[in-house]
Amino acid sequence: MPAPIARSDEALLAAFAARESRALARAISRCESGTGATLIRTLYPQTGRSLTIGLTGPPGVGKSTLSAALVTHVRRLGKTVGVVSVDPSSPFSHGALLGDRIRLTEHFTDPDVFIRSMASRGHLGGVAGATADAVSLMDAFGKDVVLIETVGVGQSEIEIAEIADTTLVALQPGSGDSVQVLKAGVLEIADVFVVNKSDHPMALQLQREIRSMLEMLDFGGWVPPLVPTQAIEGKGVDVLWDAIAAHDAWLRSSGAIRAKRREAFAHRVRQLALGTLEGRIEETIAELGDDLDPYAAADRVLERYGVHGGVAAFGNVRARHDVRATVKGL
Repeated sequence: MPAPIARSDEALLAAFAARESRALARAISRCESGTGATLIRTLYPQTGRSLTIGLTGPPGVGKSTLSAALVTHVRRLGKTVGVVSVDPSSPFSHGALLGDRIRLTEHFTDPDVFIRSMASRGHLGGVAGATADAVSLMDAFGKDVVLIETVGVGQSEIEIAEIADTTLVALQPGSGDSVQVLKAGVLEIADVFVVNKSDHPMALQLQREIRSMLEMLDFGGWVPPLVPTQAIEGKGVDVLWDAIAAHDAWLRSSGAIRAKRREAFAHRVRQLALGTLEGRIEETIAELGDDLDPYAAADRVLERYGVHGGVAAFGNVRARHDVRATVKGL
């Protein structure tokens, strides 16, 4: 049975319902501190209305500048926007500069744009531990569009695809050879490819390489478009928004939005459950003696929590998603 809502939470929820931006900020802070369960439980039924966009790509590709340009375009369309900007944290202090918001300064005084910087604090996957909660809160607050900008990520840090409805993968010319384009990982999550800094001499070559890769694949549904942009001047951003809107329309018309959000729900449940279990497991490991081998120790830890039969898993056993594309001819 859910715990009763505390008086402090009632006041915060009332301010939230009145659309006070300070209440949204405080609610996100609660989630970051691990005390936002009651707020999420209460507000979750109001989610599912926003168009959520994830923007990922390697460091230096211009994600923050592209985010600012997208916000400008969306505001011209009369839509309200929430931005979650995740910065990398120090591996030593877990502090962060939170510098991504510097490129969003032109939107600071716009009451219909809410910007929240978050430190990753060691969380892998290019996002912060409370990113999904922040997105839900902005959604419940009534933001039409929620944009999540990840830490500059590598080829296997793909958690953003578990959170956003539409994932943009930004690439920059001159950052690698064609083999890099063909590698599995972050490229497989793209709903839209963005070649930023399209005025670069190598931009056309990169676009050709991406198109060649796409031609090798047989997509069962949505085929990711390729959009060149020059974010610092706002060029191509209108075309990028059209591609985002087209993907959102396809998700809704095909019914894929339901499966997409079910995967996002499962991901959040998994993260919350595993995070809690990890803390309990660490406590149990600290109690073990030095006379056990790793497998025997793992057996003992599992038995403590009612799991019998020994260690049966190797590596990551998280649920697998449907394959989005296959190589033609195979």
